Amino acid sequence: MLDSRRKFIKQAAIAAAGTYAGTMGLSAKSYGNIIGANDRVRVGVVGFSDRFKSTLLPCFLNHQKELNFDMVAVSDLWNYRRGLAVDHLKSKLGHDITACRNNDELYALKDLDAVIISTPDFAHATHAAEAVGHKCDVYCEKPFAETMADARMALKAVKSSKQILQIGSQRRSGGNYKAADQFIKDGKFGNITMVELSWNVNQPGRWRRPDLVPKLKQEDTDWKRFLLNRPAEEWDPRKYLEFRLFWPFSSGLPGQWMSHQIDTVHWFSGLKHPRSVVANGGIYQWKDGRRNWDTLTAAFDYGKENDPTNGFQVIFTSRMHNGDENPTEIYYSNGGEMNLNTNKVSPKGGLTANAAKAMNMQPNLLPELKLTDNLEKVTASANTGADNLTSAHMRNWMECIRSRKETNAPVEVGYYHSIANIMTTAAARTGMKATFDEATQEVMVGGKVFKY
Repeated sequence: MLDSRRKFIKQAAIAAAGTYAGTMGLSAKSYGNIIGANDRVRVGVVGFSDRFKSTLLPCFLNHQKELNFDMVAVSDLWNYRRGLAVDHLKSKLGHDITACRNNDELYALKDLDAVIISTPDFAHATHAAEAVGHKCDVYCEKPFAETMADARMALKAVKSSKQILQIGSQRRSGGNYKAADQFIKDGKFGNITMVELSWNVNQPGRWRRPDLVPKLKQEDTDWKRFLLNRPAEEWDPRKYLEFRLFWPFSSGLPGQWMSHQIDTVHWFSGLKHPRSVVANGGIYQWKDGRRNWDTLTAAFDYGKENDPTNGFQVIFTSRMHNGDENPTEIYYSNGGEMNLNTNKVSPKGGLTANAAKAMNMQPNLLPELKLTDNLEKVTASANTGADNLTSAHMRNWMECIRSRKETNAPVEVGYYHSIANIMTTAAARTGMKATFDEATQEVMVGGKVFKY
């Protein structure tokens, strides 16, 4: 019945919009792919995570009635979380939710239009490719991929499909970040000469689940499905629930936090990835059996390939044992700085008249100005609620599902931040400089392809 209704709505829209579609450069066939304005979009959840419950769901609920979206099913391997998901979603949406033991059951459902993916880091790319293969549009949390094989596979799957995909790089939907990008693109900032990024917290429980780990029994989930294409390991509830602490299930600091900030570098500069990365760090404070470092410093060289006369450096630092969770992003040019914490451009550090005079140069000082009137704060916490950036990002995805326009953060955004993440992981784990081979699309260390 629903199939007939959708078919009727699409055919009616095509018949009524022949001339209109032509004026927009849309063929009748492409216009027919647009979901009707009165047709409810049915969304499934892949992974009932803390991030989904506390942030993604509230952001979805901000817009779902206005845009006529609904949430109808949830897939989670663990029966305990599956039950929690059904109860929670029923309380928020006011109707029954279909519980699926795995994604095979989810995609066997009829009339599923889209999914929100919030599974462990290493699974995002595989689950995104799986979703578009089942003709579902996708909101996919970052990082997009933790290996280049996964990144290439998922990129190909998405690009060869007709599905809408939004990477969870929510800065792309922020007014102040858009203003910063425009200021640089307009040539008002000058050449970027350096970028300083940092993301620090002091939380011994960050990414730990000490109360939940004892509840997880192997017979209550599917360990083999969880591992996907990762090397076989013995059952370990910590790796299942605290995956962000254990490579190769997550890269930790690069995938979780750096992926957000390095994306702005790619966005503002128009560059796809670093020329090289070196990194160092260690587990200095939280000696709790984790594999991933609690402290990291990475230095990136950005610029055009094979042209050492141009470019700039990016420094990313992160520590989990001292900090106030106030991510720092400062862009420098010869004329001053752009501080995305304060939302201001200033002449601080710019070339003054006295300094310029010694070399018979003209001073170079940026003006004092605010990028926008609204400062849109980003936090690293999974318990941020429906924050403005993520809410705007979720709405952009929902609107693009209807219009079939490209999202603010399409699949390439995830692919490029994945390259930077994987280069950082390669440099950190080998102690060597990591580079990227454009021809093979592989991360290289010591003349060899980096393999985890």
